Amino acid sequence: MLATMGGLLALLLGLAILLLPLLATELSRPRDSAWGAVVLLLGLVLVTSADRLTGAPMLGVLCGGLLIGRLAGEVSQGRWRQLTAEEQQRLWSTERWQTSLQQAGASLAHLLALLTTATSGMSQWLTQQRQPKASGKRWVRPEEPSSISEVDSLVIDSLVTAEIPEPQPLPEPSSSQAG
Repeated sequence: MLATMGGLLALLLGLAILLLPLLATELSRPRDSAWGAVVLLLGLVLVTSADRLTGAPMLGVLCGGLLIGRLAGEVSQGRWRQLTAEEQQRLWSTERWQTSLQQAGASLAHLLALLTTATSGMSQWLTQQRQPKASGKRWVRPEEPSSISEVDSLVIDSLVTAEIPEPQPLPEPSSSQAG
């Protein structure tokens, strides 16, 4: 249960880190998205393998979670202290958050529009690929079956009517030729 709760917390924290550049650009840094993905992966592993984490492995997960939490707290405090008083004040205003959420919504709508156009283009391409291709080969007509059967019947008739000679007996050796 502790692993599942820690995994859910890591998933929420990873999502918050991924959304940090969209919502609070003052606090974000260039590699935050990579670290957010790592935290999301950690949360996914904790949630999916919670039943196997008992005893010493669970203690290791708990200590690792505490270390990651402590590090995240130190990093966020350092980033907060680097902000000017005016930026800190602006982060607490509701107007700024409304603007950020509207921009995030517009970005999401644009992303969905791009995805729908990409999927429609992909579906059109797939339908074109599924259609049978026109062959560039010319059709060659086979000979008519009646002419083939006539030739066959003539060959068979000639073989049947042909006289097969009787085998000739071999001459017997004579005693005069032996010596």
